[in-house]
This record gives sequence, structure tokens and C-alpha cells, in this order.
Amino acid sequence: MPSGSPNSNRVAIVGASSLRGKELKLVLEERNFPADEIILLDASVMAGTLTEAGGEPTFIRELEEDSFDKVRFAFFAGIAADTERNWQAARAAGATVIDLTGVLAASGKATAWIPSLTSLIPPKPAARANGFSHEIAYSSPASPVVIACTLAAGLAKLSPRTIAAMLFPPVSERDQAGIDELETQTTNLLSFRPIEQAIFDTQVAFNLLSRYGDESKPSLESTRAAIARDVVQYLAGRAPVPAIQLVQTPVFYGYAFAAYAEFAARPALEQLAAAFRNLGVKIAGPEDPAPTNISVAGESEIQLAPIQVDPNVAAGAWLWGVADNLRLATTNAVRIAEELLAKAAAA
Repeated sequence: MPSGSPNSNRVAIVGASSLRGKELKLVLEERNFPADEIILLDASVMAGTLTEAGGEPTFIRELEEDSFDKVRFAFFAGIAADTERNWQAARAAGATVIDLTGVLAASGKATAWIPSLTSLIPPKPAARANGFSHEIAYSSPASPVVIACTLAAGLAKLSPRTIAAMLFPPVSERDQAGIDELETQTTNLLSFRPIEQAIFDTQVAFNLLSRYGDESKPSLESTRAAIARDVVQYLAGRAPVPAIQLVQTPVFYGYAFAAYAEFAARPALEQLAAAFRNLGVKIAGPEDPAPTNISVAGESEIQLAPIQVDPNVAAGAWLWGVADNLRLATTNAVRIAEELLAKAAAA
């Protein structure tokens, strides 16, 4: 019998020292997730780091063979390599795996799930070669995938002819290393000193980028391709697929986007707004300021400015929005666990 008892709600966070791992712990606490214990796990270099969980002091533990003993949910929030090496051990211990790194969904080993879209686009189970679904491995898509799929779902009711989304990723999508590089580049440029560019291999500070330097891994092109692939797989023909472009911005947090949709006739803006509200999107009122990277900090939902008709194309509409990239991704992951607990309680 697996050691993860259905009556135990122990939670493990792999990659607890990463930006996503830290945010995930906060979201679990703020949503009062019914965890008996939150176990913080990471690579040996981070083991022993003093932190807190549930208001109590604790240490980040090193990943070991028995790390998942009696764990109900194992969240993988660090690097893809840690997920690949340890997710099967978590499953063998009886834990339900929820992956935030994307590696399991990309290889068809987990079911991607965006709970806010379930009413329109329910998750489609990933299948093994023999046809059995991976019922205890789930993938929580990255923030840009959640944003693009939400745009597609909200616009679908009015049958758009085309959707195009320009996404503006913050440097925190590259974890703490991205934050540190933008900070040092900004300081050095203002001091007329040479800049560091180990992560992006080019100047990010005071700049907009359509590509990174040649030595940057992953490249902006491969990141865009991965987002586009995950969006297509999640929508699976159930909503129109948006064209996607990425432009790297010199901001630390907050995933901004501009989207354009064109319809057969002038769109009913209030109908569009209602469709997005039904998906949990917050839309600013006519007199409210438009959302910004700063205003959405700490907020769990996607936020939109009032939808506008294009001044030259009467059948076209523009959407501007922003989401806290770390909060959006981690809240989605916690909502998966909450949905699974609710289903278990109702069974």
C-alpha cells in the first residue's frame, strides 16, 4: 500500500528556495490549504536553510529517498531536472504530483489543468502508450499559457476570425538569476561599468528584446515555441488558437500582454467582458486605472483594462492585461490540489 495515506494532507514543495517555491508556500498559507505539514525540499546546496512554514520555523531539507513518505501532494516548483529525477519516487510513495516546471506535460506524463477554465475547457488526461491515464500526475501550466488559454476561452463565444497575443515576460521568469542580472545591469549601466549578461547574454536593462544573445539558454525563440505548443495542446481544438509573440521587458515581476481579436462584425464589448468575468478575470471599470505590473503584485487573477474597439477596424478589439506571474502560476497549482480534495470528499 502506498505510504501517502488519503487521511494525511502532508504537502511537499520541491524547489522550495526558488521564486515559485517561495510563492507557492505563501499561497498555501494564505488560502488556508488544509496541510498537516508543509515539507520544504531542495538540492543539497540549499539544505539546512532556515525559513518558516505555517508560522513556524523550519529548515529546507535535502531531497532523499524517503522525502515523500506520507506525502499527499508533491509540488515540483524548482528546476526541470529535479522533477525528472524525483517525480516517480513521489508517485511510488503515494503522493499526487503537481508539476509547475512543465517537463511532465511536455513529455505526455501528466495532465495539464487550468481549474478556472474547467467549465469551458476541461482538462484532457495525458495517456500512456497502453492507454491508461496518469491520474496522480498533474501539470500546472506556466503563467503565459494560462493567460493565452484564458484569452482564447473568453473570446471563443464571439467566434473571432483571428486572435494575436503579444506577451511581455518579466525577468523573474528566469528565477532569482534573472532578477539579479537585471538589477546588476541597471546599477552598472548607471555607473558606466561593464554589465553582466550570464543569463540573457545581452543587455536587458533599459531595453526591449525580440531575442536574447546567442549563448542564452533557453533562447527567447524556444521559450515562445514551448508556450505556443502548450497552448495548442491545452486548447485541443476547443477554442481558437492565438498567434503568440514574446518581447522581453526590463521589469522584475508581472506578466503583461496586449491581445487583438477580429470578428465578423463589431463585437459586443459588454458580452466579451462578461465572458472574461465568468472565468475569474478582473476587468477595470471605465474610470479605473488600467492594471500595471505594480498594481497586480500579490493578486491571484488576470486583470484587464476595459476592452476597446480598434479605431480603424470596427470589427477588431484590443485587450490590455497584466498578471502577477508567480502568484498566477502557483495559485493555479494550489487550485488543482483543492479541486482534487473536493472530489475526494464528495466521493
